[in-house]
Amino acid sequence: MRPKLRFLTDELIQRIIAEAIDILCSLGVTIHNAEAISILSDHGAEVDRDGEHARFTAELIERAIRSAPRSFSLYDVLGTQTHDFRGDAVYFTPGSTALNVLDYPSQKMRKPTTQDYVEYAKVVGQLPHIASQSTAMIPADVPAEIADSYRLFLSLLYCEKPVVTGAFTIDAFAVMKDFQLAVRGGQQALRDQPLTIFSCCPTSPLAWSPVTSQNLIDCARSGIPVELIAMPLTGFLAPVTLVGTLVQHTAETLSGVVISQLVNPGTPLLYGGSPAIFDFRHETTPMGAVETMMLDCAYSEIGKHLGLPTQAYIALSDAKQLDAQAGLESGMGAVLAALSGINSVSGPGMIDFESCLSLEKLVLDNEQCGMALRLVAGIEPKEDFPARPLLQELLRERNLLIADHTRRHWKSEIWFPGPVIDRSQRERWKQEGSPSVAQRADRQVARLLETYTPSRLPEDKQRELVERMEHEARRFGLDRLPRR
Repeated sequence: MRPKLRFLTDELIQRIIAEAIDILCSLGVTIHNAEAISILSDHGAEVDRDGEHARFTAELIERAIRSAPRSFSLYDVLGTQTHDFRGDAVYFTPGSTALNVLDYPSQKMRKPTTQDYVEYAKVVGQLPHIASQSTAMIPADVPAEIADSYRLFLSLLYCEKPVVTGAFTIDAFAVMKDFQLAVRGGQQALRDQPLTIFSCCPTSPLAWSPVTSQNLIDCARSGIPVELIAMPLTGFLAPVTLVGTLVQHTAETLSGVVISQLVNPGTPLLYGGSPAIFDFRHETTPMGAVETMMLDCAYSEIGKHLGLPTQAYIALSDAKQLDAQAGLESGMGAVLAALSGINSVSGPGMIDFESCLSLEKLVLDNEQCGMALRLVAGIEPKEDFPARPLLQELLRERNLLIADHTRRHWKSEIWFPGPVIDRSQRERWKQEGSPSVAQRADRQVARLLETYTPSRLPEDKQRELVERMEHEARRFGLDRLPRR
């Protein structure tokens, strides 16, 4: 039996959805995008073109929900399927768009460089419980105008896993799409085997910016999957109650569902988000707060009730170092996300309110994700009945270490972590220098960088990626890409 966690009753979910639909039909959404407003108007929404505002209809919303796929798959750069967002399947990916990295030797945060990003891609490609990569940090050694496309470029060049990404400008999307077409070889191949998921974020309360709404439209036209990331802040930009925040989150997310499905019915999407409580004492948005995690798990229940695959920013920490708080918040989030069946879990590797990436934390989080995945695999009988013969063998042999039953089932029944998790006896730990968890994580990062093997993406496709990136860099005054 797969263990399952729930926060909401079906009756409460239905009430939240009904309230969200009422808000969209009565209060509506501000959309700073003439094309989106025109699309909504053409399909029966009440629009105020001058005020960039639209009121939806219940029929429009319900039709969009029916149109959205119940699941979809992702594929790596070689065309191998890696994800199937069906039911309660859970996949972990690092958090995204960090402004800083935690430099382990100095224990200080600093701006990332191209080299930092390349090392990240090399590491994440070897972590067995991290199913996809994200464009996790913003290299500061290239012009800001190419930061979005450059991150995706490095990801596709150095790691084979699919990518969770996004664009902060409208123009960047075309370049990022070109990269995907270069890898896949054509538009239909990209539709058939999606390589990325783009984050598209409404602005709380109840609005869409010009960039994010256009990204949503462009992704839908191209058949590129999106994750809808509404970010209401409980007590600040949303009601202080968790239910009130869930109503707002549902309304904002459903507005994105409608736009995407009107542009291209069947556009694959994740019903996602990154809500948080607002800590009045420090004026912060703690991602490690238990209420933030509760919101994530609860809106995933709402998404599943609607029949949609889900996503959440969870399994990350607000700590500033790889310390006990980082482990507490990230581990708790990973377990709650897995028990809730959140399909795409974004967060591992991140600290400081998702503004800083730590490679050491990423390899530790990989182990926590492995534990969470083993947890939801549950407990099932495996040749355990009748029990008497096995116990007779135990009494006769005094142990079952080499028993046939043990040899058949130990790999699937017992999950063994990597070297970051210490399970050795004290004497061995002392002989190895009494390393802390941070030191063990740093050693593992070094090992993974040493064992990295280059991506198997064909050379001609790699060349095409480089040429397209170099062309884009020259547009913004960068004659040569940073050394990689």
